[in-house]
Amino acid sequence: MTQRLDPGSPLHNFRDDTWPTRKDSMADAAKIAASGGGQYAQATPVGYMPGFGNDFETEALPGALPVGQNSPQRTAYGLYAEQLSGSPFTAPRGANERSWLYRIRPSVQHGSKFGKTALPFWRTAPSLAEHDRPIGQLRWSPVPIPKENLTFLTGMRTMTTAGDVNTQAGMAAHIYLVTQSMQDEYFYNADGELLIVPQHNSLLFFTEFGKIEVEPGEICVIPRGIKFKVELVNGPARGYVCENYGAKFTLPERGPIGANCLANARDFKTPVAAFEDKEVKSRLTVKWCGGFNVTELGHSPLDVVAWHGNYAPYKYNLRHYSPVGAIHFDHPDPSIFTVLTAPSETAGTANVDFVIFPERWSVAEHSFRPPWYHMNIMSEFMGLIYGVYDAKPEGFTPGAISLHNCMLPHGPDKQAYDHATKVNLQPVKLTGTMAFMFETRFPQHLTKYAAELDTLQEDYADCWAPLEKNFTGSPS
Repeated sequence: MTQRLDPGSPLHNFRDDTWPTRKDSMADAAKIAASGGGQYAQATPVGYMPGFGNDFETEALPGALPVGQNSPQRTAYGLYAEQLSGSPFTAPRGANERSWLYRIRPSVQHGSKFGKTALPFWRTAPSLAEHDRPIGQLRWSPVPIPKENLTFLTGMRTMTTAGDVNTQAGMAAHIYLVTQSMQDEYFYNADGELLIVPQHNSLLFFTEFGKIEVEPGEICVIPRGIKFKVELVNGPARGYVCENYGAKFTLPERGPIGANCLANARDFKTPVAAFEDKEVKSRLTVKWCGGFNVTELGHSPLDVVAWHGNYAPYKYNLRHYSPVGAIHFDHPDPSIFTVLTAPSETAGTANVDFVIFPERWSVAEHSFRPPWYHMNIMSEFMGLIYGVYDAKPEGFTPGAISLHNCMLPHGPDKQAYDHATKVNLQPVKLTGTMAFMFETRFPQHLTKYAAELDTLQEDYADCWAPLEKNFTGSPS
């Protein structure tokens, strides 16, 4: 049998229809803001469990989970018990990650006799000297979704790589262009976890742990080693992906902020168990140390009937992020908007931070309110999901990308600077906007694909050329 959910069932009816799936115009953004969109009819939609890093348990068939032990001599329904470890066995309790899966076939039957395959547009660090473009601040207009058949795998396009996958340090930033669902085609990534940021239309991730549907304004995280396939929900889709080679994403410490605000643990949602029992010819692709390997199966590998543990995929609604900012003067560092962080061995220095710039009030008195001009040891890959970004009102549209690498200066353009320095400073609400940033301690190296994209704005740095010398020689 195949456990499938009727599209009309409550499990498939949890998305708020007041939140449109296409957000590439300010008209859409205005409707979203006016409707208070993104608020679920219930705190946790049917088909999900709340919490971040919890020890979950879930079964798709009654009695499939053993009670009181992990690996009984005989399991219910003739299932195989298998452990998936996301950390070394001896990791401290707070950092130890593992889940027990109860599946129709063990994973050892999911791949003998692998063969090499190619996904030439998916690149992995270190990937150096792919082009001869000099350094500089870069920006791309949205990449059009092509008409050719592209799945989540064949439609992956790497923009930058950083660090070294062989040392489990660094990341890659991708865009995805998907026009076709994966049919009897499956994948897992041994190189790192995937943080998926939809920008245009929704995707359904059917994982070993259950189903996750994500739309623009939400994210999905799939830890390394978890098998899944990706299906279209409402037409061709586009979005961004951070492939994190290092320690898995966790919630940042709040410090003096205290116990609440930023991303609250209860708002993260992990799927309940769902499985396929399909005896059909299938294809499993595995990414390992930058290479791609494929094997043929006679069944679906998404056959986990029950599971328990704390190593699992999850989703998060970015509109539930509770911003904290300056309520008197000055613009805070962008780190105040960190949703998730992948730590490194150096305290306070992230392998990757995932930062967002959501709807919020701007109230700082006698202050320059947009992000200030700066040079940063961290390297910033930025995208816009919908709306307008306050520091770049022109040229940075939904689906666009900017790259400001280590120690390359950047900041507001002329239009944003003039507005910020002359406007009457009243409280202003930034509405209908959602930008994000993948920020890493490693330099982000441009791929050949990114360097040669037609959408690369060769004149991007010109946005700062009109900035005038305002020096008067005396205090103003």
